[in-house]
Amino acid sequence: MTHTDDVSGPADDPGDPLGDLLGGLLDRIDHYQDALPRLDARAEDFGPLTLFVRDGGPPLHARPTRGWRGHTVTADDVDRVRARQRELGVPEVFEWVDDSAPGLRAAAGQAGLTLDERPLLVLPEDTPAPVAAARNVPDGVTVRTLTADDPALSTAVVTPHLAFAELGTAVGATGTERLAEAVRVRQADIARTAARVRAGRTTLVAAVEHGVALSSGLLPGTAAGTTEICAVATLPAARRRGLALAVTAALAAEARALGLRTVFLCTTDETVARLYARLGFRRTATFVEGRGASR
Repeated sequence: MTHTDDVSGPADDPGDPLGDLLGGLLDRIDHYQDALPRLDARAEDFGPLTLFVRDGGPPLHARPTRGWRGHTVTADDVDRVRARQRELGVPEVFEWVDDSAPGLRAAAGQAGLTLDERPLLVLPEDTPAPVAAARNVPDGVTVRTLTADDPALSTAVVTPHLAFAELGTAVGATGTERLAEAVRVRQADIARTAARVRAGRTTLVAAVEHGVALSSGLLPGTAAGTTEICAVATLPAARRRGLALAVTAALAAEARALGLRTVFLCTTDETVARLYARLGFRRTATFVEGRGASR
């Protein structure tokens, strides 16, 4: 489902053109991060915080309430949401853009959440899609947008799960020999992604070699003329071949072809952020994930 209603937010300083641009950009990202979960979940109101609850599929998170004009968020507000998450039996996870939600970091810390910061990068509107980079792959590898019936879709879905279990940019041990078992245990995830691709809600791109997705990533949807490039990951044994950059470049080109104004992504750390800067992405803000104690 595509929403093309771009939203502009008030700038911190009306007389500052850069402030106007940043304010509008962050507001579009905030709109996107609020609107997208509502397509698959119900939103429960906790004043300055909103919890997204899904009846089936992977659990979602809590985030700042869009447009909230009441009291500043407190540790008690965070605790109320955490109590509801425990009641539902879902992870105590909060996600937000730090620059758009002043005060939440302090409240989350006071409530005892573990905070993880990640760079948020945006592809500037006047930066062309890095099409050439999407083709810069080793011989025998093709980077393509997958249909719901593409034989590589199943491995494209499970590759990030294996990759994120072995974080980093160095070549690792996990390779294609693990894919068959991962596909077997993640049939529900594969079916859910195929349905979203078939419905035109998700764009899935993979770097494929010998019929297997060595690297993949996706656009999970659009809202406010905005999309996010996410879940870009490469099998650890296939790293250092330029595959993640090629997948990201292809996703950026897909987003541009859809006419989307804002294309952003979050990286695990500054080292990875520098890699995506090669494609024209620029560090713009800080994304924060807060987690409660593991269950």
